[in-house]
Amino acid sequence: MSRRDRLSALVEELRAVAPRPRSARWLARRFEVSTRTVERDVNALQSSGVPIYAVSGRSGGYVLERSFTLHPLNVTPAEALAMSVALHRLGSEPLAAAARSALRKLAAVMPPGDADAARHLAARTGQPPAAPASVPAASGAVPGAVPPAVERALREHRVLRIGYADGAGTLTERCVEPVALSDQGEHGYLLAWCRLRGAPRVFRTDRLRRGEVMEETAPVRSLTPADFPVPASPPAPLRRAA
Repeated sequence: MSRRDRLSALVEELRAVAPRPRSARWLARRFEVSTRTVERDVNALQSSGVPIYAVSGRSGGYVLERSFTLHPLNVTPAEALAMSVALHRLGSEPLAAAARSALRKLAAVMPPGDADAARHLAARTGQPPAAPASVPAASGAVPGAVPPAVERALREHRVLRIGYADGAGTLTERCVEPVALSDQGEHGYLLAWCRLRGAPRVFRTDRLRRGEVMEETAPVRSLTPADFPVPASPPAPLRRAA
């Protein structure tokens, strides 16, 4: 990272946590430089007019004035999650460092309540359902077209009434308790507790013929990805609901 990029990243790091302080030692570890380099960088930023000040004490460090923080960004938690996933998928691409910086900005400028909700949604991204050891799970995949009713039921912890067509085209009506969304290649999957079968089930989202979000709040169940039967093509990493 060039010094110019590091100075910009340092400001964004302090902006993201303001008004909490970051110590020189913490920043040095974050940017893989010495504490002396961090001190020189902060002095350079202060000289250029960036309102950074030092807080003494055991939990002290450098703080960016609130007046220098960005205005709240009006995006929903679901929109923020979508952007976070897209940025995260850059992985080791050349723009990965810029993506991480953008993610910090996104979290910093969202209203606190929405930012917490988005972080909670993202934190529910877990491991894939159990699959045979010979089948490696893909990583970083995100379901494509997800019916709005499914996404809403996941987000609001609601029971979902669906019409579902099996592989032979037979349609059944059932109520399910959505747990997660998963993806493998061209197919998306809904992982849910099926009240018709009284057991965990996996539903292909392209076979959902209709969906109605019920008023009933889905009960909390102690389910893990290993509790779900594996489709012929095992799904990749989960995108769980909050």
